[in-house]
Amino acid sequence: MQKKRRKKLEIKEKAELDPWKIFRIMSEFVDGFEGFNDLAPGVSIFGSSRMKRGTKYYKVARRIGYLIAKEGFTVITGGGPGAMEAANRGAMEAKGRSVGLNIELPSEQKHNAYITNLLSFQYFFCRKVMFVKHAFAFVILPGGFGTMDELYEALTLIQTGRSEKFPVILVGKEYWQGMIDWLKDTVLKVDHIVAEDMKLFKIIDDPVDVVETIKKFYKQHT
Repeated sequence: MQKKRRKKLEIKEKAELDPWKIFRIMSEFVDGFEGFNDLAPGVSIFGSSRMKRGTKYYKVARRIGYLIAKEGFTVITGGGPGAMEAANRGAMEAKGRSVGLNIELPSEQKHNAYITNLLSFQYFFCRKVMFVKHAFAFVILPGGFGTMDELYEALTLIQTGRSEKFPVILVGKEYWQGMIDWLKDTVLKVDHIVAEDMKLFKIIDDPVDVVETIKKFYKQHT
């Protein structure tokens, strides 16, 4: 009986606290918007936090970050290790600006040492808004659930017209080909997407071509 009563009190206390979360959410949006003041347009780069230094795609992410920064774009990442660290590192080596949108997790993700502007978030949805709002393009390297979440979020926003079209580039044909085949052979086949949706993204492996594709897109759309 005591346990049930204690549980009810905990639920009641939690419900009473929930409305106050709106102020934390508002502050995260305000800090996020202000954090991008005076920064050049960005390119959001995603990939696994488990990507090891010295591996193929770590080097690719680092090179992409370098080339993007050289072109005057701000590099935007999730601020953590792996692919994020590599992209921020490349940007720093190019003497460019890079933003890390770090997320507060129970396992405490530590931000990498190559960020020039760090913003921390408690709520994933606030953080995701910043990735989209301030990015001129998405570059998606091999990753797990979080990386795919950002990929499909971007594709959904473009597909539904909630966002203007922007380049979504998958890096690593060997990694993403299975997913592409599934989209074509299963999802498209049963009409859950249309053929035009397959054109919402490109697969490009060469870092130079990645940057040239982004530049070309904006020359045609500005």
